Parts: sequence; structure tokens; C-alpha cells
Amino acid sequence: MNLYAKLREREAQGKPLRLGVIGAGKFATMYIAQVPRTPGVHLLGIADLNPAYAKANLERTGWAPEHFGAASLDAALKERRTHLGEDWRALVSHPAIDIVIEATGNPLAAVEHALEAFRHGKHVVMVTVEADAFCGPLLAQKAAAAGVVYSLAYGDQPALICDLVDWARAAGFPVVAAGRGHKWLPHFAQSTPETVWGYYGLTPEQAKIGGLNPKMFNSFLDGSKPAIETSAVCNATGLTPAPAGLAYPAGRIDQIPNLMRPRAEGGVLHHRGQVEVVSSLQPDGTPIDYDIRFGVWVAFEGESEYIRRCFAEYGVQTDDSGRYACLYKRWHLIGLEVGISVASVGLRGEPTGCATGFRADAVATAKRALTPGELLDGEGGYTVVGRLMPAADSLAQGCLPLGLAHGWKVLKPIAAGQPVRWSDVAVDADVTAVKVRREMEAACRGAERHAA
Repeated sequence: MNLYAKLREREAQGKPLRLGVIGAGKFATMYIAQVPRTPGVHLLGIADLNPAYAKANLERTGWAPEHFGAASLDAALKERRTHLGEDWRALVSHPAIDIVIEATGNPLAAVEHALEAFRHGKHVVMVTVEADAFCGPLLAQKAAAAGVVYSLAYGDQPALICDLVDWARAAGFPVVAAGRGHKWLPHFAQSTPETVWGYYGLTPEQAKIGGLNPKMFNSFLDGSKPAIETSAVCNATGLTPAPAGLAYPAGRIDQIPNLMRPRAEGGVLHHRGQVEVVSSLQPDGTPIDYDIRFGVWVAFEGESEYIRRCFAEYGVQTDDSGRYACLYKRWHLIGLEVGISVASVGLRGEPTGCATGFRADAVATAKRALTPGELLDGEGGYTVVGRLMPAADSLAQGCLPLGLAHGWKVLKPIAAGQPVRWSDVAVDADVTAVKVRREMEAACRGAERHAA
């Protein structure tokens, strides 16, 4: 309620939160556009493999050239300007940096960046949710051991869902389900970068003119991104997936309370405390009006007659029984909202979503039959798609997380629709992200043995 007031205090004291951003793509640029409009923060440096690209994005947001021309990080600190460079290690090790915003979109690099930031005592806001999905629980432990905060990025849907879940629980409501919206039909799971624009309603020429990345957009369309994001939500909130993963029931916003109740009561839920994604398309492909496609929601329960009567008295949209209700945000503003994470982490020492356990996994699943010698091409590509799975099932089957399903050679035939297993591909065990994931798996198996 008072983050803005606290930011203004830091500004008045001349003690702004000092930030470093790694990766100056679309998400980071959206946040950078807000920095000049936010008191109490100083973007000390941006590290990108292409500083000229970062400079162009700064100019696109309206930043004045004199604000980002600092010759070094030390000069940027002295002049209260921003330094652009390629050296992310120099950025995360600079003593003045308080918070590192990891926005590369490269999960393997993101893990390395986060670990190095922890080693230098920096808080981390993790925009690259793919990294959080496959090793967020261990990253959170390593951050805590280093005495720093590790956080999901507000503005992205997982952190917004976490916020709604926290609101419901703090207000005393049991959370029945939570999740996001999505434009979904089952055959989208086989979509490739060649078919994505037809499903989106664009021609390849229109997409090219707009500079749109077909692989990235396909990762949203084919269900990979929803699987990644809901796994992060489960690991942060304690919610869990249904055994079969996401069902994508279709419905309007005002139908969510009827949908998100247990099957025995007429809903679609396998169990209470579940994550789910609501489709904005009817099964026949008809668009739904008043949809939640770009938004997030939480469904909660009024446990007593008195609470349910209050729902009715104040016009709360409920299910037919009057027992279940929902709160939602119909849109999310992506990087434009990351300042909430920056302020919460820097001023309160609180994450806007952080893994507390390994409960769900976004598993790489074959889009088509894969043959030995092929190379996996990661989310949004031609070979694999993400599927949400209970973490215990993923561990028991030895499944490969989607965030690590890129560049490895296939060793065994994999049937279409089957999970890709570690043993199916030639993985480089020396990659840092692979080591971290394997460390987390070993710790989870050890905990299971101990509990048994």
C-alpha cells in the first residue's frame, strides 16, 4: 500500500535502489521505459550481448541520450546515468548494485546469472520464468543461503497469480484454484513456427513487417508457456496440477466460479488447490466474449452461510450455489509492472512470488515422432512442447524439463506425445543449469527417502 511513499523517501534521501539489467529485449525495455517516471530508483547499468541494440531500445522508449552515455559503471554511479555494455559479470559484481533483473529469456544463461548475483550479495528479479520453472526451488534456497531475495517478476502472469492467491488467503478465503487465460484448442499443441501465424490470424508477411518472432509466439500458442508459468505458480504457492496436467476449460470470466469447483459439485477440478488455464475459445473455435485470455484469476470459497450471504449482498459473481467466487485481472502489463517487484524486493525484502517447494514441472513432450540424431529445438519449436506434470511423476519417470530441451541430440526413438527423458538425449552434464537441476532432483529424492 505504501511502496510509492517509500520510493519517494529513498529519492529524498539520495539513496535510490540501484539496479542492473541483463538482457535488453522487449520485457526489459518495457520496464526501462518506466524508470524515468519512478522515484527512488537508479538504473546503473544494462548488460546485453548487443549494446547497440540496447541503445536503440532506450531511444525507442524516449530516454534522453545524455541519460545513458556513462563511460563506465563507476561513472554512471557518480553521474546518476546508465552504462551500456556487454559484461554482465562486471554488472552483477559491482558493489553499488542492489538488484539484478535477469531478462535474457535464455534459461541456461539465466541460471548462471542468478547464481553469480547471489555470490555477490545481489537480489534477483527473475524475468526468465523458464529458468524458475525447472530449478526455481533450488535457486530460492541458494538465494536465502546468501542472504538475498529471489523473486518472480511482477507484470508477468506467474507473479500476478501469486499476488491474487496471497490476497485470497490473507483475507481468509480458501483458494480452490488459480491460473491464467489462454487462446487454446487441442491441436495447437502440434503447432510449429510455420503454422503459428495462421492460428493467430496473421499472414507471414504481416508478422515479418511487425518484427514478430514466430518461435517465441509459438511457445505461447502451443501451450509451452502456460505449462512453464503454471509450474512456477505451483512451486511458489503450494497449488498443484491435476495428474493429467492442464485441461484448458473454455469459459467467460463470469463462468469461472462455476468451472473452478470440484467435479463432484459440477466443476472441472480434479482437486481443490489446483492450477488451471481457461481458454478463450469454445471447442469449435468460436471466440468467447468477456474472456480472460490475457489475464489471471483466483477462485475462492465462502465457507459459511454468513460469508455467502455477504457475497450476495454485495453483488459478487458466484457459481450457481453461491459458494464459489473469483477475483481477476483481465490484462497484465508485462514489463511495465516490474517496478512493483523492484520496490517490494528492495524496500521490504519481500519477493513477488518465490518457489517454496518442487510441486510441478513443465516437461518436454515430443510434438511428433523423434528419431535418433535429431536435435531438440526447445519451446515453441518443431520438436517438443511443454506439458504440466506433478513433480513427483516427473521425477519418477526421469523427465527432461522443457527449459533444458534445446540443442541436445536424440539418442532413442521417442513417440509423438511421449515425455522426453534424460536418458533419451545426450545432455552435457557440465552445463551449470543442468548441474543445478540435477542437484535439485537429487535433493528431492533424498527428501522423499527420508520421509519414507
